[in-house]
Amino acid sequence: MRRLTVTNYAKRFRIHHLERDVTAFTALDFTLDDGQLLLVKGQNGVGKSTLLRCLYRTYLPTDGQAIYQSDMGEIDLAHAADVDIVVLRRQEIGFVTQFLRPRPRVTALELVAEPLMEMGTPAEEAMPQAEALLRRFRLKPSLWQAYPTTFSGGEQQKVNLSRALIAPRKLLLLDEPTASLDAETRESLTEQLRELKALGVAMIGVFHHPEDVETLIDDTVQLHTTQELDHVVE
Repeated sequence: MRRLTVTNYAKRFRIHHLERDVTAFTALDFTLDDGQLLLVKGQNGVGKSTLLRCLYRTYLPTDGQAIYQSDMGEIDLAHAADVDIVVLRRQEIGFVTQFLRPRPRVTALELVAEPLMEMGTPAEEAMPQAEALLRRFRLKPSLWQAYPTTFSGGEQQKVNLSRALIAPRKLLLLDEPTASLDAETRESLTEQLRELKALGVAMIGVFHHPEDVETLIDDTVQLHTTQELDHVVE
């Protein structure tokens, strides 16, 4: 199934104190089917993470469409109402980043199980699933009941991945998910993504170590450097 069709997609940022626009990317066209992984490529600062944030609607794109086939029907992520985006984030679209923003006095296990419980899964079912993912990503069991605010960057990333991947999704946006991970944990993540592909999850990713997922990549989206300051207001 064609999950996402992106047409003439663009994002510009307004630098108000300079009265100038900065282009992140422009005129992007690509499609994504269920079970595919697209790799976003380009030099540092070219807008790879910005593309994912536009699709997730952290940012509003400047131009274009991103037609997503949801359980509610066809929806344009570029123009959908905020309430619809909130529902999609809760039920269908996941975003995996390299940063965890843990809440105080919430344990690692509770953070990971939370997305399942918010979808109605009883705690007695959600907790074992959370434990299984934390074990898979090699977080020591002695830390499961600890607060991630005290963890190292790598330990926080293991919690972050477990939380992001525990709930079923139809589209996953992966923004440098391996940046803080050791080689063994990166291998575990690759196997998890392989299983998700087999289940039909569509994925778009930016990877610090693209060689880790080389065998999973179906196509690439290449972003090119644009003129840094491409419009000056007279």
